[in-house]
Amino acid sequence: MLALSDDSGLCVDALGGDPGVYTANWAGPNRDFNHGMKRVEDALQAANATTPAQRHGSFRATLCLAHPDGRDALYEGRIDGTLVWPPRGDVGFGFDPVFMPEGFDVTFGEMPSSVKHGWAPGQEGLSHRARAFAKFVEGQIEQA
Repeated sequence: MLALSDDSGLCVDALGGDPGVYTANWAGPNRDFNHGMKRVEDALQAANATTPAQRHGSFRATLCLAHPDGRDALYEGRIDGTLVWPPRGDVGFGFDPVFMPEGFDVTFGEMPSSVKHGWAPGQEGLSHRARAFAKFVEGQIEQA
C-alpha cells in the first residue's frame, strides 16, 4: 500500500539550522511551546543574533509518499521569515507567535488560519504545509 508521512520544523540560520526536525523536542517532554520559543530566543541571544537580518529562519515541511515498490516521492514546502521577540499573537500553535513571514508585518500567531493555511489549486499558499501540499497535489517531486 502507499504510505504518506510528513514532518516539519523551524530552521534558524544563526543556530546552524536548529531546531529543525527536533523543533517539537525543543519544547520539552510536555510540549510547552512557550518554553520552546524561549529556548530558541536564548540560543539566538547567545549567538548574538539581535538584528532582524541575523534572525532569519524558515519553516519547512516535507511530505513523503512511499510506494510499495520502494520508490519515495518527496514534496517540500518552505516559508522564509524573521524570528521576533517577544512572541506575538495567540492564533495557531507551536512557534507561530515568534515567526514573521517575509512580506508581512504580523507573525503566524497573529494571522487568521485562512491566511496562513489558505490554498487553492494553482496557488502556492503561504505556510510551509500549504506549499508542500500544493507540490504534492501538482506532482512536483523534490529530488532527495
